[in-house]
Amino acid sequence: MSVIYHLAFRSDWEAAVASGEYRAPSLAEEGFIHASGDEAQLLAVAARLFAGRTDLLALDVDTDRLPANSPVIREPARSGEIYPHVHGLINLDAVVRVRMLAPDDAEPGGFRLAGVR
Repeated sequence: MSVIYHLAFRSDWEAAVASGEYRAPSLAEEGFIHASGDEAQLLAVAARLFAGRTDLLALDVDTDRLPANSPVIREPARSGEIYPHVHGLINLDAVVRVRMLAPDDAEPGGFRLAGVR
């Protein structure tokens, strides 16, 4: 099992559960769904882009369960850091765990992974 991590808004995940598949807004806008290669990368992105939000979830995605038409391509960001991008939708059975992000009291603006939702 190879796992990547995707930040999702709670409302987007709830809509995905109702529809049977997950399509982040970036799929229509950029042609792929952003992800992180490990939890540290995920938490750094959350702190950089979403400080103060209280509706973030971490989706643990098993890339072996993604459909063939949703390949994962590891690509450099503007910073040069490599991120996995899912070039297609994420089927719900590929999401092996959903966790909430909670404020990290030790790091202002930061997050920690909290309980399973």
